[in-house]
Amino acid sequence: MNATARHSGGWTPWLYLAPALVVLGGLLVYPIYQLGLISFLEYTQAQVSGGEPTTFKGLGNYATLFGDPQFWQVLLATVVFAAACVLATLSLGCALAVLLTRIRAVPRLALMMAALGAWATPAITGSTVWVFLFDPDFGPVNRLLGLGDHSWTYGRYSAFALVLLEVVWCSFPFVMVTVYAGIRAIPAEVLEAASLDGASQWRIWRSVMAPMLRPILVVVTIQSVIWDFKIFTQIYVMTNGGGIAGQNLVLNVYAYQKAFASSQYSLGSAIGVVMLLILLSVTLVYLRLLRRQGEEL
Repeated sequence: MNATARHSGGWTPWLYLAPALVVLGGLLVYPIYQLGLISFLEYTQAQVSGGEPTTFKGLGNYATLFGDPQFWQVLLATVVFAAACVLATLSLGCALAVLLTRIRAVPRLALMMAALGAWATPAITGSTVWVFLFDPDFGPVNRLLGLGDHSWTYGRYSAFALVLLEVVWCSFPFVMVTVYAGIRAIPAEVLEAASLDGASQWRIWRSVMAPMLRPILVVVTIQSVIWDFKIFTQIYVMTNGGGIAGQNLVLNVYAYQKAFASSQYSLGSAIGVVMLLILLSVTLVYLRLLRRQGEEL
């Protein structure tokens, strides 16, 4: 009787999760299936309009994609840009999370409200505001810095730097709030003991806080990698579709151009599949490394 009860009880969590799994299956599994299917077909505007039949190309779209030098340039730019965004977001978010534990209630509330306001701002709105702030003719930043009509989006690296600032601005609140909640859960006696032993603030963070916050840092890191690797709106709005001659293209914008600007829907789908596999690989490798270290997630 007890064994039967235990066996039936093992299915109880799955019964509670069943509605959510059904919804996720409809929202994720089917679109991913369609994405993968189209990536193996000859699917352009001619097939969409019914002028030509849809044909199976197998790995032909992937061969075309991997044989295109621009794809590798865009992939490298995406990886470097996403890594810079993740490092900057984590650094600023963690630093401000520690700051929140050091200031009084009123300034802490003001900082939290300002950060949450940035976080709640839609990406297209924030991008438009940042473009105005750095506009060469009407933007206040150039006037304050005395740069005249300098265009931040003309150069490749200055345009990427401008987009990075906007991405960090709208992303760091998630890291700040999450890490701050984790710090508040650390026993005060542990931090007081480290302080009494003469440890500096950096030493306390590196040797005490960071190890205890590792599961939380894993979550915010993975989330940041996923968000920053698939950035679209900020690049598209702030660089006018990828910059001059595509110098600021990232994979998501590159896939959009292939799929909708060039009507090569199969190539755009192939890029989407490659992005999905890259993100899954990064996530699985990161989680596996942490499990080897004995971390509970």
